[in-house]
Amino acid sequence: MTVLVTGSRGRVAATLLALLDAAGIEARAGSKKPADLSPPPNVDTARCDLTDPATFDTALDGVDAVFLYAEAAHADTFADRARAAGVEHVVLLSSSSVLAPDAAENPIASSHLAAEQALSTAADSGAFETTLLRPGAFATNALQWAWALKDGHGPALPYPHAHVDPIHERDVAEAAFAVLTEPRLRGSAYHLTGPESLDFTEQLAILAKTTGRPAPYRTVTPEEWKESVSPFLPAPFANALLAYWSSHDGRPTPLTGTIETLTGHPPRTFTTWTEDHAEAFRA
Repeated sequence: MTVLVTGSRGRVAATLLALLDAAGIEARAGSKKPADLSPPPNVDTARCDLTDPATFDTALDGVDAVFLYAEAAHADTFADRARAAGVEHVVLLSSSSVLAPDAAENPIASSHLAAEQALSTAADSGAFETTLLRPGAFATNALQWAWALKDGHGPALPYPHAHVDPIHERDVAEAAFAVLTEPRLRGSAYHLTGPESLDFTEQLAILAKTTGRPAPYRTVTPEEWKESVSPFLPAPFANALLAYWSSHDGRPTPLTGTIETLTGHPPRTFTTWTEDHAEAFRA
């Protein structure tokens, strides 16, 4: 089996490549800029820009399975080219945001939903099997606080007590490895969560304990936060995040046992994640 792993500069994909290589499974690292990759020695690279269909055929040549990031722009075309290349299985890294009632109108969820629909249509036609991984909040989202914590001010939070279900990127990679290598797990949709529902203040307290450094925060209004992120976050996405945090303010997030079902071990805690990434938060 040969597996094309798209988005190979990402943490999940890079971990998945290492897992495939360690298991002796032929893998191909796909990226918009393959020259920037540092895959395991036995892993080849290919230019695979999910916004440029001209790169699809070469990247898919000889591939049996694909780990695919949810880029909606040309998802239909990618599915068509994967079918033509003889791909048998596509694992899509989607998002649990697609489970929300307003997913089609939500700018964060809609791109994932569009990618899911494109692949599901291809699967329904018998082109290939599709497996959907729908993680909740990545623990790596906490990295956006690193600079604010290093300078001692801490992040500005409009909803400090909004709950999320932080999941370690390695758990997502191991789930992907499981569905890619175990035929009985193919063809389903899996909602992945971490083992704990934590609000932002609880995450910061864990970071402080792990790093031995203070982890303060500042409470700001939603309008102030939206203005602060406007140079790099479009307003529709900011509004979607604010709406999500508001709806989870003081409300624990439901958890699933899917990581353990797929990998055979419980999901890693946020404490474990902070221990693995502690240096990113230290001066």
